[in-house]
Amino acid sequence: MAIKATIFKADLQIADMDRNYYADHSLTLARHPSETDERMMVRLLAFTLYAHEQLGFGKGLCVDDEPDLWRKDLTGAIELWIDVGLPDEKWTRKACGRARQVVIVSYGGRQADIWWEQARSKLERQGNLRVINLPQAATQALAALANRTMRLQCSIQDGHVWITDGQDTVQVEPLQLMPSPR
Repeated sequence: MAIKATIFKADLQIADMDRNYYADHSLTLARHPSETDERMMVRLLAFTLYAHEQLGFGKGLCVDDEPDLWRKDLTGAIELWIDVGLPDEKWTRKACGRARQVVIVSYGGRQADIWWEQARSKLERQGNLRVINLPQAATQALAALANRTMRLQCSIQDGHVWITDGQDTVQVEPLQLMPSPR
């Protein structure tokens, strides 16, 4: 019998001063059996960074041609495609052909550095791609905040992110490997 996904609930308050976005979101995250708390919390952080009323979680790990998060317009066209981790550059190029904007949120310390060294020359040609990298200490601290029921507050200002559960606070400074498309 296949192991089922573990369901996590997150009440997320976002105060993004960089984008003037202030909203509360009640989210349900399905953690795939092969997914770690760290990866799930990076997906939640990616949601926070690009929060929008139409942004939703895709099937991600379960389906190759779906992102971890995406936002579609009313016609079904993909406006934003977000992949978490170290995706294959071939799949990323395919995503760039399907979506108006693609974002990769990489993490994993030295492993992410090696991935970027290998993929950089191929990915830099994509005009609608943005790549950010998260510090390993920050993503591991985010994993420590993971609970089946979470109440989190997030503040974003000048590119810095603070996430708190009321007891512990994690600061994340995403590194821009490939800035926003023009």
